[in-house]
Amino acid sequence: MDAVIVEGLRKNYGKIEALKGVSFRVKKNRIFGLIGPNGAGKTTVLRILATIIKKSDGKAEIFGYEIGKDDEKIREIISYLPEEAGAYKNMRGIEYLRFMANFFSNCNLELGIEIANLGRRLYDKIETYSKGMVRRLLLARALMMEPKLAILDEPTSGLDVLNAHEIRETIKKFAMNGITFLISSHNMLEVEYLCDEIALINKGVIVESGKPLDLMEKYGAKNIEEVFMMVIR
Repeated sequence: MDAVIVEGLRKNYGKIEALKGVSFRVKKNRIFGLIGPNGAGKTTVLRILATIIKKSDGKAEIFGYEIGKDDEKIREIISYLPEEAGAYKNMRGIEYLRFMANFFSNCNLELGIEIANLGRRLYDKIETYSKGMVRRLLLARALMMEPKLAILDEPTSGLDVLNAHEIRETIKKFAMNGITFLISSHNMLEVEYLCDEIALINKGVIVESGKPLDLMEKYGAKNIEEVFMMVIR
């Protein structure tokens, strides 16, 4: 079953055509990566699917609900973690998770505490956290809602090796437990090992898609970065 169907998606900002007919599908319970350089259109796609911004043309569905028509229903079954997301710095970590659990009725606070994995630091103010700790807290907020689809924009951007590894492992674990993930990243080597399937996007166009190993074999490449460089020439 397809969890996400995107067909001919377009987005214009005035005269600037950010998306030029993007199409891809995400299978249920899979980790799908939308990969490309900064400015390629990744975040625009995610924001449209998260019902944050309106599409200019095309069609998109999430578990049978259509973007632009069923947005309220879609918001009930997804979570969205922007790259630039932050938490309330004057709160303690546990206070933030409790606040979010009360704000969203379908949140599992105990699950959020487990995902954050901050130990006693959960009771410290967020302003004292490292970037990696904040990101783990935000991921906990996104996943403790137990969404059908988690949309994550650059989930490990700027993190050290240990924090990035922990977040990747958390994503893998929850995908195995039934959550579908749509992830954007400009780190092609990282996503190559994380995602079941990927779509390479450049200048608002999907230039290639498929399973990472299949794409590397198709192009005789050592990694997805090499595949990307081949298809944009």
